[in-house]
Amino acid sequence: MPRNSDEVEKAAMETIKEHKEGVLQSELWKMMGLDSREGSRLVLRLAKKGLIKREQVIVNGRRTYRLFVTEKPIESKLLNISLSSILDIPCTTCPHIDECGLGGYYEPSTCPLIELWLKKEVKLASIRKKQLMQQAE
Repeated sequence: MPRNSDEVEKAAMETIKEHKEGVLQSELWKMMGLDSREGSRLVLRLAKKGLIKREQVIVNGRRTYRLFVTEKPIESKLLNISLSSILDIPCTTCPHIDECGLGGYYEPSTCPLIELWLKKEVKLASIRKKQLMQQAE
């Protein structure tokens, strides 16, 4: 059984999708080999992400939840990061990197090299955004 958080969430989503009429929260835990604590946390994470909805139901006189996959499509955000922008971070070539830190003589919050680099990156990001918007039209 997968134990990585992402793998567990993916397996839970697949299980819930298989049950068109919804699956009881406690049944999901049992199918996945989770205890009630792990199962509750998993369900709450999925609900918080908007991937599932919980419908309160009474089964055998006890309140529980029936879980359904949401109709809302999962939006993925494409983060366009160029490797060159990361390699250009001034810290990678700074001779004072070992002495740099908050409250020290060399401090990231007052470094002129970082400030120049950030301004350049913001400008490049703005240009990329405009290009993407033009392509979308």
